[in-house]
Amino acid sequence: MFLIRTLHKWFGLILGLQFLLWSISGAMMAMLDAKKVAAEDSERAPPALSQPLSPIRLASLAQSLDAPILRARLRPLGEHYVYEVETPLDLRLFDAATGAPVTIDAPRAQALAQAGYAGSGAVASVEKVEKVSGEVRGVTLPVWRVAFADPDHTTLFVDPRTGAIHHRVNDTTRTWNLFWMIHIMDYPNGAGFNHPLIVTVATGCVWLALSGFILLVRSFRRQDFAYVLDPIDKLRGR
Repeated sequence: MFLIRTLHKWFGLILGLQFLLWSISGAMMAMLDAKKVAAEDSERAPPALSQPLSPIRLASLAQSLDAPILRARLRPLGEHYVYEVETPLDLRLFDAATGAPVTIDAPRAQALAQAGYAGSGAVASVEKVEKVSGEVRGVTLPVWRVAFADPDHTTLFVDPRTGAIHHRVNDTTRTWNLFWMIHIMDYPNGAGFNHPLIVTVATGCVWLALSGFILLVRSFRRQDFAYVLDPIDKLRGR
């Protein structure tokens, strides 16, 4: 029992610090405004296109491809309509009026980000992100990163394959991501909670609870329950 008591004391000290971090990070995430975390205040709906819709036939476009079309859809992109065509090889965009390939390069990514940005800040930088970072998780890389010079340091991420705005972040998002990383203990990536460190700590917490329960039960004496047992003994003595 001495060993259990000693281990319980030191495990409690170490894991107690983690419990404190869990509590603080959880409270901070709950206190942050969800709409600010999602950067919804910087979101602007794309304007309706005034361009008349007169696309080329999809059959004529298919003849110019080197792979069969698995899926195709006609949709607006910026100020034009495009065909989004999926083949066994890749996903491609074509101008719906001419059939010319559409590439999401840096200038086009910037224009698309500006069209979906409701703030007043100017574009500060445009760069292609090819490595996972704190701002880019669960995203098919590469992706265009378009940063704006506003007080919240809003940043939009544009998919180079489709031209869609994948997600957006600001300083509130970055703060939330920091506390999320602390909460799930995924310090290298800040994304997943199914990793050896948190499993080990969770197992230690279970052991701490069980050992605490054992020590609690062992610490009880009869006098701790005298207010219940004494009346029962008196009844039995009659």
